[in-house]
Amino acid sequence: MINPCGVNCEDCGYFKKECPGCREVKGKTFWAVEYYEDQVCPIYECSVNKKEYDHCGQCALLPCKTFTDLRDPSMSDEEYETSLSQRLDALRKAE
Repeated sequence: MINPCGVNCEDCGYFKKECPGCREVKGKTFWAVEYYEDQVCPIYECSVNKKEYDHCGQCALLPCKTFTDLRDPSMSDEEYETSLSQRLDALRKAE
């Protein structure tokens, strides 16, 4: 199950613990509630709610600033770059 950002729920350490899945909660993940006033992940808000895409891989602007700016602060630069590359690959394959 690929989410709008390219993360597969099955690969996420929070899946079935703190989070039932981004699509299940319509982008209102536990961490988005902590960081964003509208309580929705900005990637989900843009791709699904505004543009009505299934995922960012359907957008000609990928990777946009919203996509690249959203970063888990606990990741090192190397981990972030690896994650970004993996998510982009997953989204391009899902097109």
